[in-house]
Amino acid sequence: MPSVPTTSLDLTAAEVIADPYPFFDAERAEHPVAWHEGLGMYLAFDHASVSAVQRDRRLGRLWVDKQPAPGKPAQYLEPFNLLHRNQMMENEPPEHTRLRRPVAQAFGRGHIERLRPQVRELAASLLTEVDPAGFDVIGAFAEPLPVLVIAELLGVPASHVQDLRDWSQAIVKMYEPSPSQAVVDAAVEAAGDFAGLVRDLATARRATPADDLITDLVATELTDDEVVAAVVLLLNAGHEASVNVFGNGLVAMLRRGLRPGEDVALTVEEMLRFDSALQLFERTATEDVQVADLTVEAGQKIAVLLGSANRDPEVFAQPGEFRVDRTPNNHVAFGVGVHFCLGAPLARMELFESVTHLFDTFASLTLVGEPESRGTFVLRGYHSVEVSAR
Repeated sequence: MPSVPTTSLDLTAAEVIADPYPFFDAERAEHPVAWHEGLGMYLAFDHASVSAVQRDRRLGRLWVDKQPAPGKPAQYLEPFNLLHRNQMMENEPPEHTRLRRPVAQAFGRGHIERLRPQVRELAASLLTEVDPAGFDVIGAFAEPLPVLVIAELLGVPASHVQDLRDWSQAIVKMYEPSPSQAVVDAAVEAAGDFAGLVRDLATARRATPADDLITDLVATELTDDEVVAAVVLLLNAGHEASVNVFGNGLVAMLRRGLRPGEDVALTVEEMLRFDSALQLFERTATEDVQVADLTVEAGQKIAVLLGSANRDPEVFAQPGEFRVDRTPNNHVAFGVGVHFCLGAPLARMELFESVTHLFDTFASLTLVGEPESRGTFVLRGYHSVEVSAR
C-alpha cells in the first residue's frame, strides 16, 4: 500500500501569510492532496481536487460546537456556537436546503438590483470625501461601502454600521488556525451583541414589516435562532469578502501599473481569482471517499485551499499574471456545489460598481508605501492601503 503524501506547510508563518502562492506552487507540484499532521486533516491543493471535494456530498460541512478553554464555564462559547450551529453554511442537505431556501428566495425578489443605483451613489459620495493627495482606500472606501449596502439590504439602521464592522472582524478571526484566548473572548462578546441587535430588529419587523430582507426572513418557517444566524452570516460574508477581494485585487493591479480592462466584469473575476479572499474551507467525510490517489476516511477532515486552486497552471495560463481581461476564468473563489456563495451576485455587483467609480474618479491612482496586511491566512486581506491620485 503506497504511503500517504504529507505536508508540514505552516499556515501561520509570516512568510506564508505574506505570500502563500509560491508555497502552494511547490506543494501542488509534489501532490494534489496531502496529510497535515499539525492540523489533523488533509489539504487539497490543485483545482481538480478542490472542485471534487466541494462537489462530493459525502464530504460535508458538519458543525461541532467549539469547546471553551479550561477554567471557562461550559456555556462560555454558546453565543458563538449558536450563530454557527444554525447557519446554512455549517449544515448539509436536507437541513442546509431548509435553511438556504428562504434566504435564496428573499435574494431573488429583486433586492440586489434595486440596490445598484444606491451603490453607485454611495461609491460616488464616499470618493468625494477623500483627499486625492493621499487616502486609505480600505478605511475610506472599501470597508464602508459593502457594510452600508448589506445593512440597507437587510434593514439594519446605518447608525449600527461601525458596530457591524467591529463585530464582523472579531467573529471571523475565530476561523484562523489556533486563535488566542483574547480573540476567542472578543468573538464571544461580538456574537452576543450581534445576535441581540438582530433579535431586536426581527421583533420590530414582525410588528411593522418593511421592504427589507429581515422582514422577508421573519415571515418564513425559520426559527428565531435561524433568522439570527442567517442575518449574521449575510452581514459577515457580505462585508468581509467584498472588502478583501477589492483590496487584494486593487493592490495586485496597482503594483503592476494596471487599470481595469474594457470589460470591467472580467477584471472583477480576475480580482476574485488572483488573490483569494477566502483561502481555506473545511469538509468532513461521512464515509470513506477517494480524493485524487488517496482515501479520506469517515470522520477525517479535508480542507480545500481555494487560493492554490486558483493558481493551478493546469487550468489557468500564466496563473501568476494578473490579466484584466482573462477569459475563460474558472476560479473557485465563491466555492463549488451546494455551498456556492449565495451572495456572489451581490459581491460581483458591488465590486463592478466600486472598481468602476474608483478608476473613473481617479484615473492616475498609485500606491503610497507598502499596504498593511491583516496578518491572517484563512481570510486574506489588507487592513489599510494608502493610495494617491496625484
